[in-house]
Amino acid sequence: MKALKALVEKQQQQLNQQQQDLQQLHAALTQLQGQQTQQQTQIQQTQQTQQAQAQAIAAAPSAKPVFTSAPGLQVAFHGFIDATAFSQTRNAYFGNGQNFEYPLPGSNGSLSGVDIRNTRFWFDMTGAQIAGNWTGGAHLEMDFFGGNNGTGAYSQQQPLPRLRQAYMVLENPVTGSTIQIGQQWDLMFPLSILPDSLSHIAFPLSYGSGIIGWRFPGIEYFQALNLGSTGPLWYLDLGAFEGTWSGPGNPVNYISAGNAGFRPQIEARLRLQQAKDWMLFLAGHWSQINLAGVGDAEPTPIKRQFSSEAVDLGAQWTPGPWTFKSVLFTGKGIGEIFGDLTQFGDIEDKGGYVQAGYKFTPHWSANLFYATSKPNSQDVIRWLDNGSTGYLQSRMSAANLQYTVGSYAFALEWIHAILNSTTNGSNRTTTSGNQVNLSAMYKF
Repeated sequence: MKALKALVEKQQQQLNQQQQDLQQLHAALTQLQGQQTQQQTQIQQTQQTQQAQAQAIAAAPSAKPVFTSAPGLQVAFHGFIDATAFSQTRNAYFGNGQNFEYPLPGSNGSLSGVDIRNTRFWFDMTGAQIAGNWTGGAHLEMDFFGGNNGTGAYSQQQPLPRLRQAYMVLENPVTGSTIQIGQQWDLMFPLSILPDSLSHIAFPLSYGSGIIGWRFPGIEYFQALNLGSTGPLWYLDLGAFEGTWSGPGNPVNYISAGNAGFRPQIEARLRLQQAKDWMLFLAGHWSQINLAGVGDAEPTPIKRQFSSEAVDLGAQWTPGPWTFKSVLFTGKGIGEIFGDLTQFGDIEDKGGYVQAGYKFTPHWSANLFYATSKPNSQDVIRWLDNGSTGYLQSRMSAANLQYTVGSYAFALEWIHAILNSTTNGSNRTTTSGNQVNLSAMYKF
């Protein structure tokens, strides 16, 4: 009996302890629920305060204009700031600094300065709904090669903006079709295979003397031929552009020999590309030039009518750390697309460029470059003072060392250019010039 009584008392003590534990647990849970309720109340009060502040801000008058777009339309603002400190031994064609291309015959004396005109900005608009699978957008692009604000002492520090491209875009991702309408690069300009240089961007190395093409108002149609393929992708591009010529007539009032009666430039290009490994393209150009101008009223020098024709072949290959680029062209009467050393006449021309680059590290790279253009000398002499300036051949060599980190890039570059020319068809002059430059760029 004593043992049984002791067992009952022990169980009673255990029961009492369990009841005390349950009371403590209940108290703790009650306290925790109270804290949670208090936190929820604080969160609700904070949200109400923020909502009230947002409503107050929205109701207040805006101190600055707000950038908006049409519903569903996305607008992206991009560009770069590019500055080049340079020293060169002669004046150059197109200009000095960042648009140095080949030396001007008869020029003497070295010069130096800092050029920022490559600086560029653009807007890309995407997402506008049209019909079916078609969406729309636009591209607007400007740089600062539009001249200077006057000719006084401070004009050089006030370069003017220049419209580069302005075109609307219609895209169908289902069929792989794209249409661009407006001012844009023609199909002869190797936009995706340009030489690497931080100093020569708006005016690429050898532009007009190894690279041809220009921006014109017109329409372009791009078609993916094997959309969805896992292998190399084929593209067919077609374009029709406004013509242009140096004269007779007024080149900036739509009555020059190139665009009188709207004689369009017709172009086509076939592209083959394997991701970022390699790319090939073959492009063709044709237009008709009538030097009689509007109403066939102008006196016609040398030849009344002829065709402008050209073929452009380009390639890029990136095996490992190497990058190889080359574009070759041949044609005649191609002054309107920066051929013939930008001389105007029925002049045959052939040329191109080649560049080899090597990336030592993710940041350091180097490039070697060579280009030439050699118009037919008899054609150049025949058209002297009637569109020809007597330029017979150009050659350009360049080397640069680049350092890139994030959105910044820096480069040291050397350029050597040679021009053979004549003033009367009998004499020959060789003019050479050098430029050494240091460039810095920030992309945004």
